[in-house]
Amino acid sequence: MKIIRYLGSDARIHFGSEQNDGSTLRIDGDVFGSYSVTSEVAQVVKLLSPVAATAFFCVGLNYRRHAEETNAKIPEYPILFMKGPNALQNPGDPIVIPGHLASHEVDYEAELAVVIGKAAKNVSRERALDYVLGYSAANDVSARDWQIKFGGGQWCRGKTFDTFAPLGPRLVTSDEIKNPNALKIAAVVNGERLQDWTTEDMIFDVPRLIEFLSGSTTLLPGTVILTGTPHGVGMARTPQRWLRPGDTVSVEIEQIGRLTNPVVAE
Repeated sequence: MKIIRYLGSDARIHFGSEQNDGSTLRIDGDVFGSYSVTSEVAQVVKLLSPVAATAFFCVGLNYRRHAEETNAKIPEYPILFMKGPNALQNPGDPIVIPGHLASHEVDYEAELAVVIGKAAKNVSRERALDYVLGYSAANDVSARDWQIKFGGGQWCRGKTFDTFAPLGPRLVTSDEIKNPNALKIAAVVNGERLQDWTTEDMIFDVPRLIEFLSGSTTLLPGTVILTGTPHGVGMARTPQRWLRPGDTVSVEIEQIGRLTNPVVAE
């Protein structure tokens, strides 16, 4: 199933199921529990991120070619950082370049997002995908100057500014994507394809990430796991390619679709 979250004509937030004919039917109930697809055609006033993330667990340096382009050692364990729920952004809404705490090196990162559907703790690799509600596209927007130069050796400051986690446009349930590590993934800025690769290149695949992240840690329903980005990021290009106000950036993932956001200044 392809699920969206939207603001309806009744000024309330709903979930909907996208149909093959292009229509959307309203979902009744909780997509993290019991729900059903109604026969009511959804009146979509505004498309929202497909879930309101309870937490973002993010993995760095998880593609081999990306590690190579940044001259980084292949990690022994997944490298973890987090984003706050404040960073969540809807499809079509702007990525805001920080001005008050200014950044001049804001980068795009196309990523496959994994949405946890039920509480997961100490999950084995073999059962990991049983805990996945579905998959979406994400942009791990990163202020590289705050991440690398000013962040005191940790990444969270450069990763968790407002709007730095666009997510969407839909959630594709796990029954439709049998192998999340066999998907084409790309980032397109102003029509130029700057990342173009496949999730097969992950160092730690999705089941391994869930096994690791759930170790002695409860992943709550609505947790979003950002699984890393392929090579081609702006930081590693010659010359470097930073996002600027007026840009439009899209993340494309096979079987999921295209997530597009304009870029503006704070």
